[in-house]
Amino acid sequence: MKKHAGGSGAGRWGVLWAVAAAQLLVVLDGTIVNIALPSADAQLGLGEDTRHWVISAYLLAFGGLLLIGGRVSGAIGHRRAFVIGLLGFAVASFLAGLAWNPAALIGARALQGVFAALLAPAALSVLSLSFPDPRERGRAFGVFAAVGATGSAIGLVLGGLLTEFASWRWCLYINVPIAVGAAVGAVLIPRLAPVPRTGRVDVLGGVLSAAGIAAIVLGISRIETRAGVSPLVLGLLVGGIVLLTAFVLVERRAAQPVLPLSVLTDRARAGSFIAIALMFLAMFGFYLFMSYYTQSQLSYSPIGAGGVLLIHALVALVGSVWIAGKLMGRVPARVLVVSGLLAAAAGLLVLTFLEADSSHVFAVYLLPAMVLTGLGMGLVITPTASTATQGVKGHDIGAASATFNAAQQLGAAIGVALLNTVAVLSSTSYLSDQSATQTEAAIHGYTTALAVGAGTLLAAAVVSAVMIRSRRPDDVSRTERVRVAS
Repeated sequence: MKKHAGGSGAGRWGVLWAVAAAQLLVVLDGTIVNIALPSADAQLGLGEDTRHWVISAYLLAFGGLLLIGGRVSGAIGHRRAFVIGLLGFAVASFLAGLAWNPAALIGARALQGVFAALLAPAALSVLSLSFPDPRERGRAFGVFAAVGATGSAIGLVLGGLLTEFASWRWCLYINVPIAVGAAVGAVLIPRLAPVPRTGRVDVLGGVLSAAGIAAIVLGISRIETRAGVSPLVLGLLVGGIVLLTAFVLVERRAAQPVLPLSVLTDRARAGSFIAIALMFLAMFGFYLFMSYYTQSQLSYSPIGAGGVLLIHALVALVGSVWIAGKLMGRVPARVLVVSGLLAAAAGLLVLTFLEADSSHVFAVYLLPAMVLTGLGMGLVITPTASTATQGVKGHDIGAASATFNAAQQLGAAIGVALLNTVAVLSSTSYLSDQSATQTEAAIHGYTTALAVGAGTLLAAAVVSAVMIRSRRPDDVSRTERVRVAS
């Protein structure tokens, strides 16, 4: 007897809120400690060379292990992986809040990333299997995308509030009740029939993917502290490319690959992966520079800086739920994605005109930029999250979910490293070539990096227009119902 994958209607929407809470955790923790870093540094003595690892350790562990997490989720069951990921994330967060020295904090942040790498693909897999109907799927993925689009900005706002009124440690403790609450909500997730698997776990493929991603991100981040591309930087970048090439070759022959290459052969799905990676590359640099600019150049408090980004978060919520979520199934995914990328690019271009001293900077630059980038995020995440998992065979959906999340995290990690490097090198060059102040040089660095981010989004729009060709909603619905029910 066939049973709807999501169970009753009330049960499915309960699943959605548990998944949304999990998604909030993994996205929130990419940024919540940003504003808290100065306080943590003052208490633990992190130092300039170590400080960025509080963020990078999480992003690297998360992004590097996502493919393995997707494979493990499929092997042990998505519901079980979801609960394990939540409880493990809670424990790691509590340990990070208790950190007594830099090594303890960075190690616990990396452990958060490990459990996030299991949690994220399990959450997206559960959501995709629970909502096969196109109309319900659109609304569900709209909520999921809203959390993804707003979570990073909410992290900055919440980080400012907790740091100013409590302690930087509460930026980590706050995860515990959220994770436990979502784990309790996991009882609503129906038990799905296990998918038979044969063969050994592809350990080699998992190691190659994690090492390749880590080498590339580390190589980019080292450019900032080395005057140009040093032999070490070049070695890391080339080594990362070689490792990822070896990963692809291994996956072609593996009996149970961590990333079945069939997941990438669908043109629309591959286009969605590229679009979301480039969107996060540009936007995480945007979050970083807005935090710097509003606090350092405009002298905003942490709460004020977070409040500016809250506008971005609220518009992203509208764009993902009330626009993209309602239009999915009626408007081609390509139209939504391209429109979102162009809107976000326009928002970054507005910021390339930032001035060192302007009394009207909020109304003329910041407000339009927050609205445009928020709208862009909402329009892109909803359709790409849905397209990334549509039409995937049941035993590969964990890998597709993991790849979608990996694309986000890899884009975010590279974006922070790359755009920060562009800003620092541009600022240094501007300062040495002209009689400029430190403030003018810093703003020149921000605007140059934001221009690179805007160019990246325009390139992503072109790629998306060519690659993302949506299936007919009726065909997708019929195909997924057969696969889920079988």
